[in-house]
Amino acid sequence: MQAPQKMKVEVWSDIMCPFCYIGKRHYEAALEQFAHKDDIELVWKSFQLDPSTEEDAGDKANVYAYLAKRKGLSLAESEKMHAQVAQMAEQAGLDYDFDHTYMTNSFKAHRLIQLAKTKGLGDAAEEALFKAYFTEGENVSDMEALKTIALSIGLDAGDVALALSEEQYAAAVEQDVLEAQQIGVQGVPFFVFDRKYAISGAQPVPAFTQTLEQAHQEWSSKQQSPSLQVQQGPSCDIDGNCD
Repeated sequence: MQAPQKMKVEVWSDIMCPFCYIGKRHYEAALEQFAHKDDIELVWKSFQLDPSTEEDAGDKANVYAYLAKRKGLSLAESEKMHAQVAQMAEQAGLDYDFDHTYMTNSFKAHRLIQLAKTKGLGDAAEEALFKAYFTEGENVSDMEALKTIALSIGLDAGDVALALSEEQYAAAVEQDVLEAQQIGVQGVPFFVFDRKYAISGAQPVPAFTQTLEQAHQEWSSKQQSPSLQVQQGPSCDIDGNCD
C-alpha cells in the first residue's frame, strides 16, 4: 500500500547557528498546536555559515573572539551579543553555554546528518548535534564526539565511519548548499513550506503557525480527487447494463 502523501517543510540550517536551534523550537511549538501535523514531513538541509573554519581551531575556538574578529567588534561587544542570544534561547527553553562552545568546521557533522536522514533520523541528529554544540561544549568535528552523538540517536559507531568515508554523504551536503544558492537563501535558518512559502530566521511561533496553516490549506486542496472530463463511449454500468 502506498504511503499517504505529506506536505514537505524543508529547513536549511547549520548546527553552529544559534538562531537555527531557536528556530527549530519555534517551529516545533507551532507544529504541536497545528491540527494537521500528521500531514507534515520535515526535511533538514545542510548549510555552512563558514566553510573556512578550521576543525582543530585550538585557541581560536573561542566563539567570542571568533565573532569579534569576523564582524570587527570588540571582545566586550561580542560577549554582549552572545548574552542577548543566550537570553533569546532561554525563552525558547534552551540552555546555551557560549563560555564552553567550541568553534569548529561543521562539515563532518553535516555528513552524519545526511546519513541519519537515510535512516529516518534526520531530526534526531539535528537535535543531538545542536545540544552537543550549544549546551555541552562538544567539538562536533571530533570523531569520538560524533560516535557518542550517533549512538545517542540509534546509530552505531560504524555509521559514523560510513558517513565520513562514503562520498555520497559529502555530495549530499554540497547538493543542499548548492540548492540553497539556487533558491536564494541568504541566511539560516530558512524554512520552505511546500516550495511555495518561506520563513527566514527564528521568527516568533505565530509566524510559523500562520504559514503552516496557509501552506497546508493550499496543499490539501491539491490532494482532492480532480474532476475528470469524460468522453462517453460504449460501456457497462454498475448494474450490469451494457450499451
